[in-house]
Amino acid sequence: MMIIAMYAAILSILAQVTIPLPLIPITGQTLAVGLIATIIGSRFSTYTVLIYLALGTIGIPVFSGFTSGLGVLFGPTGGYLFGFIPAAFLTGYWLEKRGFTITQAIIANLIGMIVTLIFGALWLKTAASLSWNAALLTGITPFVPVGILKAMMAAYLGILIRKRLFSARLLPAAQ
Repeated sequence: MMIIAMYAAILSILAQVTIPLPLIPITGQTLAVGLIATIIGSRFSTYTVLIYLALGTIGIPVFSGFTSGLGVLFGPTGGYLFGFIPAAFLTGYWLEKRGFTITQAIIANLIGMIVTLIFGALWLKTAASLSWNAALLTGITPFVPVGILKAMMAAYLGILIRKRLFSARLLPAAQ
């Protein structure tokens, strides 16, 4: 439980890191989800995301921009938040089955990015009453280049941190 609580706090902190850009802001949320799944695997990272979403739902300002509540969760960007659940699971699961290497971590984090973007675009289409084309152009396309960069960062840093935590005996052997 301590591992999950600690990583939920890390996710909450990284969610506040925002780089404003003209079209879309870059947030640390998706980087954090990939990083956490790479470090602690499918089960603990999925629980971490669920705790993070629960904290935001009950009003603790953990979502990007220190926001919280059902309005954020069920608003136009809520699909990305819900997409973090399968993204964390699939990223960690891929690594557990294929091995915790940088190459596999890049692949796993790219899968997680795609899952998050698909959930976000589907939700955006419904919440904003957009056409499929508009939902894809606004909900996926602008995020792909930065998403690839974040997936690579999460993979590299995640594997590095995971190795260090193992050698320091700070990560359970069952991971």
